[in-house]
Formats: sequence, structure tokens, C-alpha cells
Amino acid sequence: MQQVATLALLASACSAQVATEANRSYTTKDGRASVVAILDRPDREGREKPRELVAALDLKPGMTVIDLGTGPGYMLPYLSPAVGDTGRVIAEDIQQDFLDRAREKAHHADLRNVAFVLGSDRDPRLPPAAADLILVLDAYHHFDYPERMLASLKTALKPGGRLAIVEYHKKRGAMAGDPDRALTHIRLPQEDLIREIEANGFKLLWNRDHVPDSQYIAMFEMR
Repeated sequence: MQQVATLALLASACSAQVATEANRSYTTKDGRASVVAILDRPDREGREKPRELVAALDLKPGMTVIDLGTGPGYMLPYLSPAVGDTGRVIAEDIQQDFLDRAREKAHHADLRNVAFVLGSDRDPRLPPAAADLILVLDAYHHFDYPERMLASLKTALKPGGRLAIVEYHKKRGAMAGDPDRALTHIRLPQEDLIREIEANGFKLLWNRDHVPDSQYIAMFEMR
């Protein structure tokens, strides 16, 4: 009986969610509406430098890029022209109301190369071997099941495809608002995030600050 109880405890631990604090506001429609108001704030461009981010990603016309955890589609107007009419952007999220908002934004901006995918917290449900690059912008700390998600991302990448993680530093003052927010909201510090992703079949290509003392970019490829 002791062995059975131990195995059950281990199984429970393996399936436990790891991002409860980060995802607290996402569990209700009103909470997600408040998140959208933050993600679509006009001052976000000045703080998070999306144009510089797209340049750092080295996107080319004709590429397919996945915006994983697109939310209300903040990055779509920047990613869509970077890959051009011959390229494709796949906007993925696990919340239908976020995707509806992103679709509306793409429609108003006449972004004709954007497709939308409703995923889950365990599987983004992406087409296999489709992406030249997967962008995970401020979303990795929301992964409840990082090992499962990383396995799915591997299958969605083309040979030679890349995975770009843009994440907040786990340090005081890294996120806007409460100066201590990043200490509880962000699951892993930079070194541990890289270690976790490399342990799941990726190799770090480069790693550098995007917004000093706030965000960094870690670029990976499959092993």
C-alpha cells in the first residue's frame, strides 16, 4: 500500500500545474478583460520595443512564424509585414476570447496572412513541421505543463526552425506596476529557464537582454 501511495503522489506531482499565480487573472472572463486592457495599453510599444524585437528575430519574407500565446494579438501588426504576403503568421492561444480579439485586430489592420489556432494548456494544436520560428512572448511563465508544451513545439518546427523565448527577469522591478510582481509572477529565473528548455530537446543559440533589467530573449534550436 505504501508503494501505491508513493506512486500516486508522484503521478500527482508530475501533472501538477506550475503557473497558478501567473494564471490567476486568466481564469475568469472579467479577469481576462483586465489582462487585455494591460496588454493593449498604448505605452507598451515604448516599453517593450516590438519593432526591435522583430528585427532581432531575423524574420524573412516567406517564413512561417507562430505567435504562441498571442493574447489580443499585440504582435500581429509587427510579425505580419515581416514575413510578407508569401509568409504566414499563426496566432495561437488557449482562450477563445483572446483569439476573437486578435482576429478583430488582424481584420481591421488588413493582415491577410494570419491564421488562428485554439490550443490547450497541454497542447497548442499546431500543424506539424510548419514553423520557421515560434515566438513565445511573455508567455512561458504561463505554461502549466512546460514539458508537454515543449514537446509539442518541437513537432511544430521545421528542420532548422528556431524557438524564441522572450521573458521577464525574475527580479524586483522587472515588470510594470508592483515592483515585486516579477518575483512571484515569473516561475523561473533566466538560467533555470534555459536549463529547463535545453533539458527538453533544445539547444541555446544565443541569449541577451531585450529591455535592460526587464526582458531578455533566449533563442533556441532543436537538438
